[in-house]
Amino acid sequence: MASDPAAGIDLIGVRFDGMGRSPGQAGAPQALRAAGLETALPAAELTSDVILPAPASARGPAGFINEPALLVMVDTVYSRVGHSLRTGRFPLLYGADCAVLLAAIPALRDTAGRAGLLFVDAHEDATTMEQSDTGEAASMEIALLLGLTGTFAPEPLRSRLPALDRDTIVMLGQRDHLYRRQIGVPTIAGQVPLHPLEELRGDPAGMAADAAQYLVRHAHGWWLHIDLDVLAGSEFPACDAAADPATPGGLTWTELVTVTTAALRTGGCRGCSIGVYNTDLDPGGHAATRIVAFVANVAAHARPG
Repeated sequence: MASDPAAGIDLIGVRFDGMGRSPGQAGAPQALRAAGLETALPAAELTSDVILPAPASARGPAGFINEPALLVMVDTVYSRVGHSLRTGRFPLLYGADCAVLLAAIPALRDTAGRAGLLFVDAHEDATTMEQSDTGEAASMEIALLLGLTGTFAPEPLRSRLPALDRDTIVMLGQRDHLYRRQIGVPTIAGQVPLHPLEELRGDPAGMAADAAQYLVRHAHGWWLHIDLDVLAGSEFPACDAAADPATPGGLTWTELVTVTTAALRTGGCRGCSIGVYNTDLDPGGHAATRIVAFVANVAAHARPG
């Protein structure tokens, strides 16, 4: 293995915004490179961005917002992640939102076998297609991956689902109980291992390490997903959750680094995604600079292959 862990990483930018904004989250890859991503990770392989059809804020035939771009994104990212994994690399997706998991987790399963997911997010994202009143895929991806919904999902999405078992996911940092009460969606705590924000903050390093060890025992390889809305709004204002009173609180950057470092040091992680950075809310690029530093920390603890 190369002395620099980043030498085994494939950086894959995803220009997708699940709400159909332009640029919104679709501008994240370019903004992060402008903030020094390549300089921070000189040994990593910078691949071309996943570029998609023009965004559409209307709901498509299956009910998803920005549906044409979503389906192209899922298909393209599935191929890119699968290729990276098959060649012994560590795919690191940056940009877009949690909908990238609809590609990454099936790719991991089809490459490695039973896939695991360490899901660090302010929300449970387990709204079913039938319950959704917005059509945002990034609020439904866990329900889709677990097979709790998806009968009417379009191809090629439907044929790759479900992709997770209930004992191959651990969820950390959720604080959306007020939001779920507003939309009438029950928690999936009790169905899957879920440790909300207040529990995670009690022992971030120990809980993250325990979660990773659990996934090593139950899956053939696991994926780390970081939704940056898990951070407090005062720490990271460049996402919609920062100003949402239905998701109060959140982690500090230091706590998030502790969680990711402890999990990755355990081993078994095959890839990572870091998303939900809305460039429209970061005109000065300050959040982008902080994300680049965080990505470099993730890369330092990744173990490709």
